[in-house]
This record gives sequence, structure tokens and C-alpha cells, in this order.
Amino acid sequence: MPKMKTHRGAAKRIKKTASGKLKRMKAFKSHILTKKDRKRKRRLRKSDLVAGADRKRLNRMLPYGS
Repeated sequence: MPKMKTHRGAAKRIKKTASGKLKRMKAFKSHILTKKDRKRKRRLRKSDLVAGADRKRLNRMLPYGS
């Protein structure tokens, strides 16, 4: 069976942790920041884990880790 191809767009955005979970950055931090309060922008800087509902699909996109 041939090698699977890694989805390059997903590989640039998502990393696998040592325990196999998927880490991502939060959305909505690029523009229209004046109406967002300081606390919200600070929380958006932090990384987050991918939801369980999406994990199976993203693991297929990243067959060899990322």
C-alpha cells in the first residue's frame, strides 16, 4: 500500500503532543481587535486542544505526526 500524504494545511496549524492529543491556536485574533476586550485577547493568545469530535478526522490528515 502506498504512503499516505500529509495534509499540509493541517500540518502547519496543528501539532501532536507527546500523549497524542492535538494542539492548535485559537481563532479570531488577527483583526477587528479594538472591540474585543483585553481579557479576551489575552485568552486568545494561548493554545488549545482540538475537540474530540474533530480528532479522528484530523488524525487521518496527519498520518505521521506533525
